[in-house]
Amino acid sequence: MTDVLDRRALTAKPLSEGAALPLLVEADPAGLSLIDALPELKRLADHHLPVAGGLLFRGFRLNGASAFREFAAGFGHDLLTYEFGSTPRSKVETGVYTSTEYPQHQHIPLHNEQSYTRDWPMKIWFYCEEAAPEGGETPLADSRLVYRDMPEDIRTRFAERELTYVRNFGAGLDVSWTDVFGTDDRAEVEAFCGPRGIECEWKDDGELRTKQRCQAVAAHPKTGEMVWFNQAHLFHVSNLEPEVRSTLLDLVDEHDLPRNVTYGDGSPIEDETLDVVRGVLERRKIAFSWRPGDVAMLDNMLVAHGRAPFKGPRKVRVAMAEAQGSR
Repeated sequence: MTDVLDRRALTAKPLSEGAALPLLVEADPAGLSLIDALPELKRLADHHLPVAGGLLFRGFRLNGASAFREFAAGFGHDLLTYEFGSTPRSKVETGVYTSTEYPQHQHIPLHNEQSYTRDWPMKIWFYCEEAAPEGGETPLADSRLVYRDMPEDIRTRFAERELTYVRNFGAGLDVSWTDVFGTDDRAEVEAFCGPRGIECEWKDDGELRTKQRCQAVAAHPKTGEMVWFNQAHLFHVSNLEPEVRSTLLDLVDEHDLPRNVTYGDGSPIEDETLDVVRGVLERRKIAFSWRPGDVAMLDNMLVAHGRAPFKGPRKVRVAMAEAQGSR
């Protein structure tokens, strides 16, 4: 298909044959400034994003993180800060962050951003400033199809019982609560957590444990479609390598693990159940190789993302907007 807007031609077509995700958007002529094309791209995104779930803007000109911030903010919503984050990131510009700073050899499973909370961004953008010479893809999966493909008994059980995420900050095992909340004032932490239904427990060593009961599936507020929307497979202790899991459990009791997840009532989730969940996600995974200058725009409820291991330098920036939630 071809969209012609303001006398410039933008083509929108699947990046790969037989895969609807992501939708590749290119300009004719190539090299058009992404900022200059923004009015047209906004109209195109309004039309295509609710259907495709993810767009990949390729062949446009974008000069650095400041321009990326301007582009993402140009869709009409203030960019969000990374509140109650679960992974280490660094701020690049106001509203622009590094992608998750995990070691290069580690795989980051597919997930919807901040679906371990009751508050999440509806939109997320990734900007490839520098593509890794080997690996480093950002795989995607359609969360509608993950929901559809999930065995009915698991889907029903998760929907009815919901999930409780447990986090133990700091203690040399995970990010500190002062970094996550951006303060060393306990009262500020409690003021953030209270309205969001996050339980705070200050432990004897001065560290913090939080618990929050959240959705496992959700209905998209605009399309009404049901999506698989949680990070149980990522937070659960079964996500750890067996030797890491064993070592951690030698060091701390299970309720003191840096992160874990149970059913909503606190009862344990079976390892084998999450093996099935991971299998569905793996079957729905779509990977593409980054090119420098690429910008991917995702509807965060419709599409999950991850990260493949990589070698060499890699710079992928992230911005988020349009807060949504079930508080």
